[in-house]
Amino acid sequence: MKQNSETKPNTRQWNGLLWLMVILIVLLLAVPVIEAQADWPSITPSKDGIPISYEIYGSGEPTLVFVHGWSCDTRYFREQIPYFSRDHRIILVDLAGHGHSGSGRARYTMKAFGEDVTAVVEAENLDKVILIGHSMGGNVIAEAALLIPDKVLGLIGIDTLENVDFKMTEEDRQNMLAPFKEDFIATTRRFAEDMILPETDPGLTEWIITDMSAAPPEMAISAMEEMLQDYVTGEAATIFQEISHPVVTVNSDLWPVNSEGNRKYMQSYEAIVLENTDHFLMMDQPGRFNPALKKAIKMIMKQASE
Repeated sequence: MKQNSETKPNTRQWNGLLWLMVILIVLLLAVPVIEAQADWPSITPSKDGIPISYEIYGSGEPTLVFVHGWSCDTRYFREQIPYFSRDHRIILVDLAGHGHSGSGRARYTMKAFGEDVTAVVEAENLDKVILIGHSMGGNVIAEAALLIPDKVLGLIGIDTLENVDFKMTEEDRQNMLAPFKEDFIATTRRFAEDMILPETDPGLTEWIITDMSAAPPEMAISAMEEMLQDYVTGEAATIFQEISHPVVTVNSDLWPVNSEGNRKYMQSYEAIVLENTDHFLMMDQPGRFNPALKKAIKMIMKQASE
């Protein structure tokens, strides 16, 4: 049967189809495929036996260990996975009582959270790590650095450690905690919303507010009690006198940074401040945040090599 000349592809059409196939193959090969090193999160026991969940992506040293903030979890760093796993192994840790990790502690102290991070670093036999902590995670990575000083190159805070010398009275602490104890969900919603800019994507804003207010109240209130206690006793500042590692922070401009005050306790401190960003800048403005964090990593690596 003779094929209709109108439906039979001519040489020019065949060439066009072949070139299209070649272009598609090249584009597919050029797109980096970032996969976790395991199908499921890994689990390792913390010092007190609580199972700690963590995820690993990419390869390359130093390893970047990401630690979330109060009532958050590893999902808050999802915009950093494809960007940083191209050049580094990155590990995302769920602290006890958060995400997929276990719970059951009587007290959720910053030191115990630091032991969670330490357990993960030791489980993976890591020798060169940069600890990266968001919000409360900044206090946590300081505790971890004390426990594994020979494995840590430096610390990077994300919208945290603006003023470690901040003084809080016990009365201030109790006044701040009282609304959370009275109505955890409503207070946490207000607390989170106050740290987000009005122009932030409404869908992301509602997700953050709803997610944080869904945290287990007993765990969350304990963690906040312990964190605030460190500002009453001064431990939030004096802990850095025992840490020899360089500290760099990538901060929003919601709160002023007291660089000189921090340097009274830290051997080395530098701040990168991104204007017109909020507390969750790694989520709502990754296009600006990721290059800033990359700069902070390079600053740490440079100091570590000197």
